[in-house]
Amino acid sequence: MSAHDPRDVVAAKRDGEHIPPHELRGFLDSYASGDIADYLASAFLMAAYIRGLDADETRVMTEAMVASGRTLRLDGVSAPKVDKHSTGGVADGVTLVFAPLAAALGLAVAKLSGRGLGHTGGTLDKLEAIPGLRTDLSPEELERQVEEVGCAVASQSSEIVPADGALYALRDATATVSSIPLIAASVMSKKLAVGSDLILLDVKAGSGAFMKTVDEAKVLAKTCVSLALGHDRRARAAVTDMSQPLGEAVGNALDVAEAVQVLSGARQGRLRDLAVMFSAEALSRLTGVGIGEGRAAAAAALDSGEALERFRRMVEAQGGDPRVVDDPHAILPRAPVVFPIDPPGAGFLAAVDAEAIGRAAGELGAGRTERGAPIDPAVGIVVRPKVGDLLAPGEAIGEVHAASEAAARSAAERVRKAMTLSDGPVPAPALVHGWFGG
Repeated sequence: MSAHDPRDVVAAKRDGEHIPPHELRGFLDSYASGDIADYLASAFLMAAYIRGLDADETRVMTEAMVASGRTLRLDGVSAPKVDKHSTGGVADGVTLVFAPLAAALGLAVAKLSGRGLGHTGGTLDKLEAIPGLRTDLSPEELERQVEEVGCAVASQSSEIVPADGALYALRDATATVSSIPLIAASVMSKKLAVGSDLILLDVKAGSGAFMKTVDEAKVLAKTCVSLALGHDRRARAAVTDMSQPLGEAVGNALDVAEAVQVLSGARQGRLRDLAVMFSAEALSRLTGVGIGEGRAAAAAALDSGEALERFRRMVEAQGGDPRVVDDPHAILPRAPVVFPIDPPGAGFLAAVDAEAIGRAAGELGAGRTERGAPIDPAVGIVVRPKVGDLLAPGEAIGEVHAASEAAARSAAERVRKAMTLSDGPVPAPALVHGWFGG
C-alpha cells in the first residue's frame, strides 16, 4: 500500500494516531478535488468523531479547507466588516436579524452560511423559502452587494472553502456533526476565508445544541477563538443558552416570518435580545462606542424600521420577493394543515427537550436525513411558551404546520412529550453564559 494511500489516513485516525500535516492536507485536498469517494471521507469523519483531532490536526484541517478555494478579501467594502456565526440551534434565527440590523448600524456583513445540520435549521434553507431568493452568489456579487446594501448571506461555493462545503453535508448524513474539532474547523474555515475585521461566534449550549453542556460549549468557543488568533484575526465568542428553542418558529418559512416580526420591532423576547447583544458587541468593538450605547442604537434600528428596510434591500438584491417584509405569510409558502398544540398539562414549564422539537420538525420535512435531500419550506412547528411560563389547560401553546393531519398530530404529541412541568415557579435560564476572546 502506498505511503500516500488515503486509507492510511483513515486507519491512522481509527487507531488514534496523530496524522502528519502533509498527509492530512493531501487527504482533504484529494477529497475536495473529487479523487476520494464519499465512503472513504465518511470513514475518516467517523474516525475523527470517535478518536478526536488534536490542536495541530484541527489547525491543519482548518487551513486545508481555507486553501481548497480562494479567499475573499473584501477590499472593496468601505464600512467596518463583521462576520457572525452560530454553531446551530432550534428556532435560532439570529443571523436573519443580525445581518440587516448590523448593516443598519453602519457595519458591513458578508456571511457565508450553511444548510441545516441534524436537528438544527440552516440559514440558507430559511432564506431560500423566500420565492426567488438565491444564495449562490459569486465572490464578486457578494462583495458588491455588501458594499451597496451593507449585508449579504450566501452559500460557500466551489470557489470559497469547497472542501468544507462537501464535508459539511457529509457530516450531516453520517451522524458526525457534534464533534468539537470538526465543528471548529468547519466554522473557522468559512470565517477565515472572508476578510472581516471582527469574527463573532455564537456557541450554543443545551438540549437544542450540539454541545449539550456549558463546559463543552466553552471548549468549542476557546478552540474557535484560538484558530482565529493563530491567523491574526480578531474574534469574540459568546456561549449562549439553547436549553430551549430560542425563538418560537422551528421551520424555514416560519423562521423567516418570525425574523420579519423581530426586524419590524413588533416582537420582543430572547431572539431579539440576542440579536441586539451581538450587534452591540460588533458596534462597540469596531467603532469604540460603549456597549450600552450600542444596545440602544440596535434597539432603535429595530423599532424604527431601519433594520427591516435593510432586510428588504438584501432580499431584493438576491432576487427574492421584497414584499415578504410587508406580509410574510402572503408571500412565503404555507402548509396545507395547521394543527394546534395543546399543553401537556397545567403548571410551570420547567424544561424543554429542544432537540426533540427540532427532530419533530425535521420529520415533518423541515430538515433532511440524507445529503442533498429536498426539504419542505412550508412545514414546521411554532412553540410559544418559554421556561418559567405558566401553562393553563385548554390554551394552545403553538401549532404544527404540516402536509397532512396525521403528521401534524404526531408532531404535536412529540412537542408535548418534550416538555417537563413543575408545580412551582421556575426561573428563566440565563441567555449568555460567558464571553471569550479579545
